[in-house]
This record gives sequence, C-alpha cells and structure tokens, in this order.
Amino acid sequence: MNVIEANGARIPGIGLGTMTLKGDVCIEAVKTALQLGYRHIDTAQNYGNEREVGEGIRVSGVKREDVFLTTKIYWNRLGEFERAVDESLKTLGFSSVDLLLIHWANPQIPVAQSVTTLCTFKKKGLARHVGVANFTAAMLDEAVKVATEPLVTNQIEVHPFLDQSKVIAACRTHGLSVTAYCPLARGKIKDDTLDRIGKAHGKSGPQVALRYLVQQGIIPIPRTANPGHLAANLAVFDFNLRGGEMAEIGKLGRAGMRVVNPPHAPKWDS
Repeated sequence: MNVIEANGARIPGIGLGTMTLKGDVCIEAVKTALQLGYRHIDTAQNYGNEREVGEGIRVSGVKREDVFLTTKIYWNRLGEFERAVDESLKTLGFSSVDLLLIHWANPQIPVAQSVTTLCTFKKKGLARHVGVANFTAAMLDEAVKVATEPLVTNQIEVHPFLDQSKVIAACRTHGLSVTAYCPLARGKIKDDTLDRIGKAHGKSGPQVALRYLVQQGIIPIPRTANPGHLAANLAVFDFNLRGGEMAEIGKLGRAGMRVVNPPHAPKWDS
C-alpha cells in the first residue's frame, strides 16, 4: 500500500470508512480490515460507533501504533469542542488519535475560531495531526491562514461522477491531502466505461474507480463490512490505468451525483 505525505503526516493510501457500521458488525469489519492489511481506519463521533471501532482495533492483533486512526467532531459540537474531543477519546478507549478533523463547519461559528481551537488539540497531544472535512476552497484559504498547526487533509466526497477539481486544486495549493469519502458513490458506481476498463486489467468497475483516485494521490475510504469487498477494495495497488483511461474516466462527471448534501453543508464549489 502506498503512503501519502502531507504537511508532515504519512497517511496510508486507502482506509476503511465506518459510517453506518454498528455493534458487532463494526467490530468485525475493523478487525477483518486490519487483518487483511488495512492500516487506516476512519470514524466520527456522529457515527455512534467509536467504541466499536476502538474495540475492533484492540481485538485485531495489530498494534495500535501501526494503525492510522481518524475521528471527526460534528458541527453541532464545535461550541463545546474540547468536551466533545474528550468524549471521543474516552469512547474510543485511546489517549489520542492520529488525525482529528472538523467534520463540518458550524454556520454559526467562524471558521477561524473552530480551526484555532482544533490546533490546540495537537499541541496538547490529543491528536498527532489535524485537518478538516467538507471545506470549500474559500474555507480552506481561511483555515490555513489562521491555523497554528499544519492542516494535513480535507475529507470530501470524491468519485468519478462528481467534479471536485476546484477544491482539490485548493488542497494541493496548501499542501493538504485529499481524503475521499463515498468513493464508490454509495454503490452507484455502475458504468459501462468503468466495467470495460476493468476487464482490460482483470479488475471490477469499482476497483477501477478506486484506482482512479489512488493514481491521483487521493486517499479513498470506502465503507463495507463484507470481507470480499474489503479485500477487493484493497487490491487496487497492483495495476495502473493508462493516460487515455484516466482521461476517459475524468469525463464521467454528471449532474445530480453528489451523494452527501445535508442542510448544514456549505455552498459547494461545484
């Protein structure tokens, strides 16, 4: 597996997303993923599964220091950010995480205030690295200006059907990595182009979609509890898409394919 370096962080190039995974299903998915070779696990306080994610890591047999663990604090807890972080760490059962993110900005709290507070958690040793999620290009510009610690990623929705070129360019301008949630558009990655390219490489359409992101240095975090899918999603580092294939996939963007767009979302770049 490749590693993406960004502003001092070394982030495994693919991870397991855990949104909606609950109870024993979540514990088993995290355990299985780590035993298959995943070293990057993503959760969030709002997912309600931090306890299970922590337990999955503990029972996997993989050392905690070998796992890159991310959690996120939701927009409605940013007014009590410190308490929320303390709750997350206690629920996970760890003294720190590898990456702590603002899950969504709070429209009622200035970005500068939230980012300034976020950076204090790295100084206190509660997070090795800090970053943001669902930030637009303009929000990134503001965040980087006030950050007293390096921001290492912007976690956003990215898949072949959604044009995120503007915010991805902003991330790269500031040296942030891009972490892609919903990289398979929650199962909507069904396309003749992806399937055709996949057959040429002995891979599936979803594997091609993940490879398309990986080949751009983007970190996908697909969610699944299916052991077969966990293994398939990890098997995207043994082939390369040709330039023409990358260009063809890059033209798949279409309207109405944003999967995540809650009421508290910012005004998106695209």
